[in-house]
Amino acid sequence: MGKPRPNLVLFNPDQWRGDVLGHVGNPAAQTPVLDQLVETEAVSFTRTFCQNPVCVPSRCSFMTGLYPHNRGHRTMYHMLHPERGEQHLLQQLRKNGYMTWWAGKNDLFDRTLSENGSTEVDVRAWATEDDYRRWGGRPYPNSHVDQSWRNAPGSEGFYSMFHGKLEPRAGERFLDSDWGSVLKACEFIREYESEQPFCLFLSLSYPHPPYAVEEPYFSAIDREALPERIHPPEHWKGKPEILQTIHERQGLGQWGEPHWEELRATYYGSCMRLDHQLGLLMDALKSTGAYDETALFLFSDHGDFTGDYDLVEKNQNTFEDCLTRVPLIVKPPAGIEVCPGVRDATLVELVDLPATVYELAGVEPDYDHFGKSLIPAFTSDQQDHRPAVFCEGGRRKGEVQASESSEQDAHDPNGMYWPRVGIQISESPFYHNYAVMCRTSRWKYVYRSGEEDELYDLDQDPHESHNRIQDPDCASILHDLRGKLFTWSLETVDPVPRSLDQR
Repeated sequence: MGKPRPNLVLFNPDQWRGDVLGHVGNPAAQTPVLDQLVETEAVSFTRTFCQNPVCVPSRCSFMTGLYPHNRGHRTMYHMLHPERGEQHLLQQLRKNGYMTWWAGKNDLFDRTLSENGSTEVDVRAWATEDDYRRWGGRPYPNSHVDQSWRNAPGSEGFYSMFHGKLEPRAGERFLDSDWGSVLKACEFIREYESEQPFCLFLSLSYPHPPYAVEEPYFSAIDREALPERIHPPEHWKGKPEILQTIHERQGLGQWGEPHWEELRATYYGSCMRLDHQLGLLMDALKSTGAYDETALFLFSDHGDFTGDYDLVEKNQNTFEDCLTRVPLIVKPPAGIEVCPGVRDATLVELVDLPATVYELAGVEPDYDHFGKSLIPAFTSDQQDHRPAVFCEGGRRKGEVQASESSEQDAHDPNGMYWPRVGIQISESPFYHNYAVMCRTSRWKYVYRSGEEDELYDLDQDPHESHNRIQDPDCASILHDLRGKLFTWSLETVDPVPRSLDQR
């Protein structure tokens, strides 16, 4: 009889920057659960990068092991379609004997498919009104829907997405949809009695803006310990025009530093809350005796500006580390050798997530993908895991189906996302150009169609403020990075389906 397959917990926050963790040296980050886990049982891959800096394309990528360009997943409105033959991690696990359970946000499947139950998971869990009452409260209004917290249009900070401290209703426990998903997951774990291994996918909304969190997390962050913000280069020299234009439209360049401190501390508090919620899941696993045999993954889809470059939120076609570098922490199951700690030399892409899960679960997927298993790096840094990592976004001029012109905020100046999505639809001037990042341990090269490319020496210029694309001293470096990008483009351009058609 073969070795039992591990349970799998995929804990997936939305928009968590890779530098907001205590164990990576951030003095303001309050992540004691993760820090202790990495010290004793887990591996933290601190050089992990997403393949697109916004939600849907990144999720389609890490859930398949494919790049955004493979199937046209470069927008918020082009999702996975299993009925068109698109394979994905949850589907493959279910086909290979796993019970698949999912709670939280979608951002993976077309809503009509999801509503019809065609997400190809066993359970799509939602907290009900009865659940919330049983837990001692009611769900807090969604800050995207109820925007009464925003200042008046035209006021200072109108586009800051800063909500601040959330207050529970009198006599009630503070609860929102994320809390509902976490508590529902804890109950699933405690009540699960089958011998069938399970995969729990918890897709959470935090710390995605609006920047808002309740006590005790709101006040727990030491404002004076926050790292210095990155400021934009003078006149935005060397940067793509889209960043300067978003900066002008958000109008936060003269926002006072105390405002930025509160916004950033609120974001950090949201990460602290997630850390605590992960601890609750771990406690549930331990209470049932399932913890040791469970592989645990924490990872985000992309990062957030959070005040860097005087910006908030994110952008679809620029690749600053604050947007593209994400946490990836893995606790393997019992029987898998691990040397706990930080891996700061192993370059990782999020497409490596499904490859690692497949190997741990003993699953041979029935489609080709581009991920590489991280199991060899569980015991030591693997500098040769990947020589470079890649991220891509934007569109071709005239590719209007990728402009997101259907987004209401693209046309409504009062919309929170109007500063960004309102210029994505522009054809003249054309801001939303297609771009690709090639990043090594030291250098970052960005190919940008219709605009000057970018080249940064990250050792000397970690804030990516000095574009050296025209520097003759960097000619050989540029030649090497362009060669890497060319090779990657050729080798990943067209995975052929394994199923054969009848002629």
